[in-house]
Amino acid sequence: MLYPEARAALERAAGEPAVTDPAHDVAAERAAAREAARAEPREDVAAVADVDLGGVPCRRYEPVDAAPGVVVHVHGGGFVFNDVEVHDGVSRRLANRTGRTVVSVDYRLAPEHRFPAAVDDLDAVVGALTDAGEEALYAHGDSAGANLALVAALRHPGRFRALVLVYPFLDPEAAGESHRTETQGFDPATVAWYWRQYAGDDPAAVTHPDLAPLRSERLATLPPTFVATAEHDPLRDEGELLATRLVEAGVPVVAVRCLGQLHGFWRHLAFPAAEPLMAQTAAFLRAH
Repeated sequence: MLYPEARAALERAAGEPAVTDPAHDVAAERAAAREAARAEPREDVAAVADVDLGGVPCRRYEPVDAAPGVVVHVHGGGFVFNDVEVHDGVSRRLANRTGRTVVSVDYRLAPEHRFPAAVDDLDAVVGALTDAGEEALYAHGDSAGANLALVAALRHPGRFRALVLVYPFLDPEAAGESHRTETQGFDPATVAWYWRQYAGDDPAAVTHPDLAPLRSERLATLPPTFVATAEHDPLRDEGELLATRLVEAGVPVVAVRCLGQLHGFWRHLAFPAAEPLMAQTAAFLRAH
């Protein structure tokens, strides 16, 4: 059952043009998301700075009395939308809840920059933080950002102490049954559109483990991992499949399914489940 706030979100979105509509304007949607984010309340942190890490623009958030370590946050948006400005509010909350510095990565977006541009950007950020002497790194991402956070951890085994993946976007083949049963607001055509923007028309890309990390043979190298899924999300089954495979590979895993929720709820405080999930993920990161 969809919870009331999820039903209300669907009703608000009902009149919006779909990304699959030929008249849809990617640039206009990006601008609208930034404008909406600027209107949201933002928590204070001790310091915020825009920084360059390995040639990649990032935003660094320092909480008061920060504990050692850096949380690398990778924003969602289907590889196409959002940026550090849209995720400013949630990055501030993540820094305050974890008590650690958060680096939000402004990776290059598709379709202007297709796979593996975003993967390369994460590599550059990890390399720059390593060169700067940051010993304790943690990775955190939502949706497409969770895909990129997971791939970064797979490409840099042993570099991250813990990994948090919020409703990860993992399977370009959309094999999970939830892609057919949980299509409210995120139908199969929309899912396929996002993958097409990221992968282009290269058939080799959609089977590459740096794009489709469920195919990776290195899952056993991952650090302790927290996976959160939403009950009414087409991505639910692929996230839970990942959790199962990690357990089978011997990785310490905590996995939760957030009942009554849609894809995308985690970032928005209008959803009562958002803050408890933030607290859970922050506690998991603090524990490692």
